[in-house]
Amino acid sequence: MGRKSAKAKAKKQQRKEESAKYAVSFAKVEAANKIKDPLDLVAPFRKYDRNGISLTIEFFRAADLSQELIDWVFNLTKKNLKKLYEESDWDWKDKEKLEEMTEEKALYLIAMDKDSKPVAFTHFRFDMEWDEELVYCYELLVIEEYRRKGIGKFLMQILELVAYKTEMIKVMLTTFKNNKMAESFFMKAMKYTTDETSPEDPVWEKREYKYHILSKEIKPSKEIKPKPCCKSQVCK
Repeated sequence: MGRKSAKAKAKKQQRKEESAKYAVSFAKVEAANKIKDPLDLVAPFRKYDRNGISLTIEFFRAADLSQELIDWVFNLTKKNLKKLYEESDWDWKDKEKLEEMTEEKALYLIAMDKDSKPVAFTHFRFDMEWDEELVYCYELLVIEEYRRKGIGKFLMQILELVAYKTEMIKVMLTTFKNNKMAESFFMKAMKYTTDETSPEDPVWEKREYKYHILSKEIKPSKEIKPKPCCKSQVCK
């Protein structure tokens, strides 16, 4: 009886601790979502002047996007990802994707040129995955003529620094296995690794997952700082 009571007490204590931990994590995510403009936390990153281009980084909530910008982010996403979706288990549906990209919690960093024309963006969210507080990068896309000039890497550095400033545990994203360029960018250039939640192909079935879940841990002991301009950077 005493042994059973001790077990029950230990389980109750464990549930209590898990509940308290979840509450703390949830509160961090809620606080991050209430920040008016996350770029205020990383002011030096509002400007990008490298590799012969000069851009301004602007923050938008989905609700604040103009119809013109909604059309732009959606059409760029469709142009670059529709085929990859169709080759995966997910399939591509315009309506569902547009709804996802305009949900209330969808947040955007958009890089604008000197004429205020968008050239790159990332769609991200402060969220919870497996009871962990994190920044989830849904999309990172750069128009063709601005690729390999460092802007993709720069936007990811902003997400990582914002995650640090808001006390998120990691930055997480999903990439298709057949998108070798993105896989190389995230895993080699950005040093992301396969997350423990990424599904593994079952050995007893012929099914193969078409995507990876990648992540990078954000360590509070080491702040991410802007890197000096370097024309030799090889990035997105």
